[in-house]
Formats: sequence, structure tokens, C-alpha cells
Amino acid sequence: MTDVPPLTPLATAVLHVGEPERILQVQCGDGDAALFLAREFPRASVRGLDADQEAIRRASARVGLDPEGRVAFKAGGPRKLPFPDDLFDLVALLDAEPAPREVARVLRPGGFLAVARSVGGLDQGLGARSRGWRLRRRGIEPIWTEAVGKGSYSVGRLQGGGPPVRAE
Repeated sequence: MTDVPPLTPLATAVLHVGEPERILQVQCGDGDAALFLAREFPRASVRGLDADQEAIRRASARVGLDPEGRVAFKAGGPRKLPFPDDLFDLVALLDAEPAPREVARVLRPGGFLAVARSVGGLDQGLGARSRGWRLRRRGIEPIWTEAVGKGSYSVGRLQGGGPPVRAE
């Protein structure tokens, strides 16, 4: 199997999420994935969240000049997201576990959840038995899962309409 850069599964996942206006990247670390999402969706506002204050400081330092305030980082954990209900069109996680209740709470109806793993097979995706059940119980239906190099990604959608899926 070919080695692929760590962001490749996430980059592939976002081909299936339309054109989000508001994006949350959970457990953002030093901001690589959040900054990638900001480049991929130049009209979207992107928020990165991580429990590690030092990681948030490093990520914030990487933003540079952002007069429109499109990219920002905030301290917080995945089990209690410090954002209002129905705010985001896309919640993205890279090498992190979703908290189904919180993801469903902050997603707008029709919004997407993208879970990417830089290493790990399809059995770790949104359709995995217990994870899939917890997400479905919150109204998030898995719609796409695929292996990418040594990693994989899964995309789910919160029931309730929303923007059309972007073509590949």
C-alpha cells in the first residue's frame, strides 16, 4: 500500500460535503487540518478546537493576517463543544473520535460529519457497529466510507436537508 500524506483521507472526505459555510475541526492540534479546510473552502469560516492550550497557541500563531476572521482556534474538548446549536455545516475530525451527541447538536440539519484516519481501516469508520448505532440514534446517517492509502475516511449527514453534495 502506498504511503500518503496524513491529510489525504480528510482531503478525500471533503469531496463529499458540498460547500460548507461554517466548519469545525475537532481536536485540531497545531492546526494543519483546520488550515487545510480554510484553503479548500475559501468562503467558509473555520474553527479549530483542542483541549491542549499549547496546541491552540501554536495553531493560532500559524493563522497570520486574517482580517476577515475566517480562521480561529479555541480551547475545548469534544465531549462538550463550546459552540451554540445548529452552527456548523461540517464537523471534521482527523485521528479523533466523534462525540455523537455533541456533533449532532452543533451541526445544522443536513450538515456533514467527516471522520478521517491517517492510519486505520474501514472497520474504524462511521459504519463501525457501535459508533454507527450511536450516530444513527442522533440522526447522523453514514453515507460514504473508503480506504485511502493506509488510512480511511467516513462521511455522515445529519438528517434534515441541507446543501447538495459537491461532485467529485
